[in-house]
Amino acid sequence: MPRVFLSTPTVNGRELEFVQQAVASGWIGPFGDQTEAFEREIAATVGVSHGLLLSSGTAAIHLALKCAGVSSGDTVFCQSLTFAASCNPIIYEHATPVFIDSEPDSWNMSPRALERAFALYPKPKAVIVVHLYGSPANLDELCAICKAHQVQLIEDAAESLGATWRGRQTGSFGAYGVVSFNGNKIITTSGGGMLLTDNGQALEKAKFWSTQARDPARHYQHSELGYNYRSSNLLAAFGRGQLCTLSEHAAKKKHLYDTYTKGFADIQQLSMNPFWAQSSPNFWLSALQIDPLSPVKPLDIIEALEAEDIESRPVWKPMNLQPFYSDCAFVGAEQGGVCATLFERGLCLPSDIKMTDNDLDLVIGIVRRLFGR
Repeated sequence: MPRVFLSTPTVNGRELEFVQQAVASGWIGPFGDQTEAFEREIAATVGVSHGLLLSSGTAAIHLALKCAGVSSGDTVFCQSLTFAASCNPIIYEHATPVFIDSEPDSWNMSPRALERAFALYPKPKAVIVVHLYGSPANLDELCAICKAHQVQLIEDAAESLGATWRGRQTGSFGAYGVVSFNGNKIITTSGGGMLLTDNGQALEKAKFWSTQARDPARHYQHSELGYNYRSSNLLAAFGRGQLCTLSEHAAKKKHLYDTYTKGFADIQQLSMNPFWAQSSPNFWLSALQIDPLSPVKPLDIIEALEAEDIESRPVWKPMNLQPFYSDCAFVGAEQGGVCATLFERGLCLPSDIKMTDNDLDLVIGIVRRLFGR
């Protein structure tokens, strides 16, 4: 049998149509009609006024922080249970991250822990919330807390394009939103990301920084530090083709999640990654949580799947447990931290759009046998 992957790109055939248009136009570099169209289309999909296509989601977070005014010596609150790309740009700006624990209800930033963080560190410059594995965070409470403290919210929606909270798209709630088009995301440009905002003036400044901060002079002149963060017209064209099937990709991801949920329904030691009733996730990755009293550990499942050439992975290791960030502050929702338990007892199941029902049955059967079913 062919290998079953965690999450790989799925090409729908429309991509070539747009790429051919880009090639025919002669614009294959960082600018062109495809780039402008893709920025408009993603912004419209999310429900914001402006989008800026960049080389990665990480670059988009970096520029969001700069737009928010983050600089040396500032404090930024960031969700701990996430990928390093969410917080590394804080260090790029010589600011200090304070990591915030998760809530059990969505595995995302805990509003209770965020309130505690404001009590301990009352003047952060920004808050970065992540919509983990495509499930929206509790945006009602998190937005209210940030508004009460007059702090800008940055949404790391890298994993949640197409997901909604009360019918509104993630990435549209904060002052800045970020989406990713990395190869494993729900749609891809093979690599890339986009900064989203309703602030047109900030968007223009971010565009300036993203093209090496070239001053509007006849000669090459630079009054500020800039970055080579723009993407290409060819990749934008590919992304436009991918966007045509965003809803179909999300529907398949939901089918995978629902099938896993049904397949493990009678195993009390297992639970799927949860989501709020007010939300509609894009189900980018389906993840399991194993009861702490279960003798079966995540590594047991990972190794059993590996033996059948099936890819799975642990959930993200919290940033406060990472060696690089070991000296940074962490604010827990409860003693010991929720995110540490999620890491110790969780794993991501294969969630590839191209998986067949036979693939799903195989994965479910392997897991069930470990639990004597």
